[in-house]
Amino acid sequence: MLPDYPQLAQQPILTTETNYKWRKKAIALIEFILILVMIQAVLTLFQEHTSEEPIRYRILAHSDAPADQAIKVRIQQSIEPMIAGAIARTTTEEELLIELEGLEADMLAAANLYSPDRIVTLERKNALFPAKRVGFEIYPQDVYEAYVLTIGSGRGANWWCSIFPKVCYPEEETVESEEEVKFFVWEWITSWFE
Repeated sequence: MLPDYPQLAQQPILTTETNYKWRKKAIALIEFILILVMIQAVLTLFQEHTSEEPIRYRILAHSDAPADQAIKVRIQQSIEPMIAGAIARTTTEEELLIELEGLEADMLAAANLYSPDRIVTLERKNALFPAKRVGFEIYPQDVYEAYVLTIGSGRGANWWCSIFPKVCYPEEETVESEEEVKFFVWEWITSWFE
């Protein structure tokens, strides 16, 4: 017969080897998550904007002098409602282009009203637009078809807009029912704790 030994409490004993394996797995999981987040950030950062706008609008001031910039701003403020009205009255790109062609004389007249001492020209041509960020969207520097309104020499800072995505009017936010953004990594991690 076997001698009776006192029963020891059955408790798991964590050895340093088990602890080391657990840490190694946790670090690998954290590295995996960080890599996925970095990939997502890089993809978002370098996402190229596909130009869907039919035409853009650009106003070039005579110079960077405050008086010339004020004239440019007044012209921009008088032309913005015309562009907004054209957008509101049309439903297709073709209709918008026809509407803008009809407004060319009115836009030129409004510009001449605020700058009577300078020659003002309005041309529809391919023009170089600088890069611009609006919200999370990046519009790359490129040559786009545009209406270019030049005041005098046109060497001052400029104002530009794109007609279909409302780069011209970023302060006007449209309320749309947007789908909630979900990150699969975060959803996967939170599912472990449910």
